Order: sequence, then C-alpha cells, then structure tokens
Amino acid sequence: DVQLQASGGGSVQTGGSLRLSCAASGFTFDDYVIGWFRQAPGKEREGVSAISRADGSTYYADSVKGRFTISSDSAKHMVYLQMNALKPEDTAIYFCALVRGSWNLLDYIPPYAYDYWGQGTQVTVSS
Repeated sequence: DVQLQASGGGSVQTGGSLRLSCAASGFTFDDYVIGWFRQAPGKEREGVSAISRADGSTYYADSVKGRFTISSDSAKHMVYLQMNALKPEDTAIYFCALVRGSWNLLDYIPPYAYDYWGQGTQVTVSS
C-alpha cells in the first residue's frame, strides 16, 4: 500500500523557517506528483506546492512564491518543503499527497485529483 508520512511541523515566530518532509513508500511506479496542501481551521484545503518526479517541474501557489521551495530526493522518494519568511497566515495543518502520472504542473492539480494522502503536520506561526 502507498503510504505518505509528513513531518517537520512546529511552532515558529513570524519570519522564521521550517522544513517539512514527506516520505513516500509502498509503490513501484515511477511517474507521480507529490503535492503539499494546507488547511486552516474553517477554511478549505488549498494547494501550496507540488513537484513532478517525471520532469522535476514545480508548482507554487501565489501566496508562497519566493518564500517556499519544494525539492525532492527521487531515489529515496522524499519530498521537502522549505518554508522561509513564515507569516501567521501560513498557520495550518500541512498535508502531502501523491497522484500517479506525468502531470503538467503549469496547471494546478486540485486536491480531489490526488490518489493518496498522508497525515498532516501542524505548522503554527505566531506574530
């Protein structure tokens, strides 16, 4: 079974940094996208960033461009989200998810398209 394990959340002050990790396991297919989503209390789940294993292309939400960087270690099926210059509005539970296939990350992939989800990790940014 495909499993995703997110980690690295925590509490920081405004302007601080955190690095989230997503460990994917239990599959043998080569082409997939791993995305990071977040959900704050009372809000819908929103896409933050994504990376394609097929070609390394990436997606960033406008709200995090220039502050967050997604990267991957394909050999280890690990994906990282480096979050810098954090703001209180970044406070949310962060989830990683996986969808099979070679996707064009010029287009946003909505949550319902993803096949597998990990548990969330809490990120809290205080002012």
